[in-house]
Amino acid sequence: MKIIFHGANASTFYPGFADLLNGQHDLIQLPDALTEPSDQKVYQAADVIIGIKFNGDLPKPASLKLYQVPGAGYDGIATAELSDSTYLCNCFGHEVAIAEYAMAALLSRHVPLVDADQRLRKGDWKYWAGGPSGVRTELGSTRIGIIGYGHIGKEIARRAKAFGMTVHAANRSAINDPAVVDQSYALSDFGKMLPHVDVVVNTLPLATGTVGLIGSEAFAQMQAHAVFMNVGRGGVVDEDALYQALKNNQIAHAFIDTWYIYPNAPTAMTQPAHNPFQDLSNITMTPHMSGWTHGTIARRKQAMADNINLIAQGQEPINQVAK
Repeated sequence: MKIIFHGANASTFYPGFADLLNGQHDLIQLPDALTEPSDQKVYQAADVIIGIKFNGDLPKPASLKLYQVPGAGYDGIATAELSDSTYLCNCFGHEVAIAEYAMAALLSRHVPLVDADQRLRKGDWKYWAGGPSGVRTELGSTRIGIIGYGHIGKEIARRAKAFGMTVHAANRSAINDPAVVDQSYALSDFGKMLPHVDVVVNTLPLATGTVGLIGSEAFAQMQAHAVFMNVGRGGVVDEDALYQALKNNQIAHAFIDTWYIYPNAPTAMTQPAHNPFQDLSNITMTPHMSGWTHGTIARRKQAMADNINLIAQGQEPINQVAK
């Protein structure tokens, strides 16, 4: 089969990919912009495309069997443009990395390693055990509320429970995980959870019904000392509402990893939002990095190769997305 890696993101998974496939296939890397007629011709002949963008501006492959997204989010795919005979699949494998990011971020609020290091280099022993000035808080004494209990939500919840946190979670389908979740809510009732937790984490993807789901009303329901984190999709959280909640100290802090504006190339420079979040002191901004590890890449490569092997054998792939 002719397997196309379309764009810089997809090309990340190209090295070593052929070794995971059964049989011989043609693996071809193409740039994001298909400006050359030769690239367009190759794209149109694809049996499998690995990529994150598919719309009416791109050439239509004549006999595409599988469009494989190398990640969980598929909001860049115009599903109506795919033929009925084409499988659309996503993959995961990032939940372990994101859960570690989440716990590292939360721990940084309770264990000030950087500040302690910088102070001691100057001879300042503020955090010395026995002194009154450096007594710390503990993560385990706090309550976390997770919006969305899918792959990411479950991994964060398990680690939070291991640290002794009380775990609340809201999800579209019922949650049956009594060993981990202390209190569960329907997603439509997630607002009822917010006053009862110290940390709120969004893990929801961008889909029908989630755009702007977390807005000014939700931030008004959070406690003044609450910490908010977004490792889902940026658009799930209303940008203006988030900015105002931070600017007006309606909540204490935010860790934001998913955004509203993205650069058009890996080396491009741009601020990640319309509002000047970079001017606020009560936010930690990271560039959509939470799930990007060697482990994530390896797990996703294997999952995508497995799907191609299934297609080649005439079987259905896994992680199909309804079109």
